[in-house]
Amino acid sequence: MSATPALAPQASDAAAPANLSEVKLRQQGAWSSGNYAVVGTTLQIVGESLCEALDLRSGQKVLDVAAGNGNASLAAARRWCDVVSTDYVPALLERGKARAQADGLTIKFQEADAEALPFADASFDAVLSTFGVMFTPNQEAAAAEMARVCKPGGKIGLANWTPEGFIGQLFKTIGKHLPPPAGVKSPALWGMPARIDELFGAHASSIRIEKRHYIFRYRSAEHWLEVFRTFYGPVLKAFAALPAESQPMLARDLVDLVGRYNRSGDSTMVVPGEYLEIAITRR
Repeated sequence: MSATPALAPQASDAAAPANLSEVKLRQQGAWSSGNYAVVGTTLQIVGESLCEALDLRSGQKVLDVAAGNGNASLAAARRWCDVVSTDYVPALLERGKARAQADGLTIKFQEADAEALPFADASFDAVLSTFGVMFTPNQEAAAAEMARVCKPGGKIGLANWTPEGFIGQLFKTIGKHLPPPAGVKSPALWGMPARIDELFGAHASSIRIEKRHYIFRYRSAEHWLEVFRTFYGPVLKAFAALPAESQPMLARDLVDLVGRYNRSGDSTMVVPGEYLEIAITRR
């Protein structure tokens, strides 16, 4: 998860190297603001689909990286896996823990940095991340860590927003108002098959990628904007960073973006958000 405004690949990818430690601190602050769990809980179906794509089996050891409030963690635990749920935002882990307790599921929750996972090599049968690890500043380090802790023959499962989809365009729209940090690779690269091959090809015996859509369903475009502006850290921070007189222009552009994707045919919002569902078999 990330505070980086621009999700679509941009020229900043080729700029001078950024101080990734500083970027990570800003990102952590963004995801700690608002309450991502309000948005995250609506994405539960993505975690369920990913666990099915990996064909998880009971008793397998599963790690959820950049887990947020635990969608993939809960899905794996419902399949009787031995699950460790990690994130670098303690408040989100607490929300995941409350959800697990409410459902009577046993999950270990542990604070961890996706770029330096505190686990031994080949510790897990499956390593997952839904819309999480894609936002790490050091993409190569995060991918290498996921591969390192996965057993040979194990599975790495990812759900990543694509640049062309609704969320990719959301961040691109924000980037027009607030340029992204110079030198930081776009998270949207994780939504491109060629980049997945670059990051994981050397560690994989097979990579299977399917385009899927999560459907954002809200009362209206304005309702969606209210929820994201209040609870989704990157959008909240984007508005806060703009002068008061510029905020209505960003709000207008985001509502217009919903209008371009909305297929409801009425006053509600029904917007497909394209993402890649990725199943990698560890070499």
